[in-house]
Amino acid sequence: QKNSCVLPEDLKNFYLMTDGFQMTWSVKTDDTPMPLGSMVINSVSKLCRLGGSSMYTLPNAPTLADLEDDTDEEGNGDKPEKPHFDSRSLIFELDPCNGNGKVCLVYKHAEPVVSSDTEIWFLDRALYWHFLTKTFTAYYRLLITHLGLPQWQYAFTSYGVSPQAKQWFNMYKPITINTALLSEEADSFVNKLDPNKVFKSKNKTPVLKKKPLSQPPGSQKSHMSMTSAKTSSLPGNSSRK
Repeated sequence: QKNSCVLPEDLKNFYLMTDGFQMTWSVKTDDTPMPLGSMVINSVSKLCRLGGSSMYTLPNAPTLADLEDDTDEEGNGDKPEKPHFDSRSLIFELDPCNGNGKVCLVYKHAEPVVSSDTEIWFLDRALYWHFLTKTFTAYYRLLITHLGLPQWQYAFTSYGVSPQAKQWFNMYKPITINTALLSEEADSFVNKLDPNKVFKSKNKTPVLKKKPLSQPPGSQKSHMSMTSAKTSSLPGNSSRK
């Protein structure tokens, strides 16, 4: 009511179930837990508007609206139109990202009447905008998929995550950090199976059965003659002439 805008249906249903969301997880290094992942959705009371007022109480103090550049590209090509810090857009902070930037709910058309068309954008520390998703549901899935790893939003920027964050990605989300490689070389992650080699029948060599050695006939005769000679030479077998 204060900002004359209506929450998108999916975000409204989320806040009807729970007033915000925060989940952190840690890893053990040398038996000492170290906080690593953080997933945050601000509560309704912390859904603060960005660019509405100055950070200072001095007269004529600069605001975020003063950073607007008229030369910014307005939805050129496939790129969506970037949000504005002035009255043309309404921007609300969904996630402070531990100081690494801000994930924002953006009403892109606020004049003359606030439109219900919303998108989720990431504002980095250099105050550059990066498109994330068109709906809160899609962003929530991204948040869960990336496990709330540090600086995961920078994976959707042109300069990517820092080397330190990339090490955590390689450990817990190796395929996510290699999306460019996956799109360029799709076959590198596919097991190539050649059915001709797998199901090829192997020619078994027949096993020859060993036959008992047969003695030649001459040796059998000599063996018999030697046996008969031994028999005739025995004392009991001598015949009288």
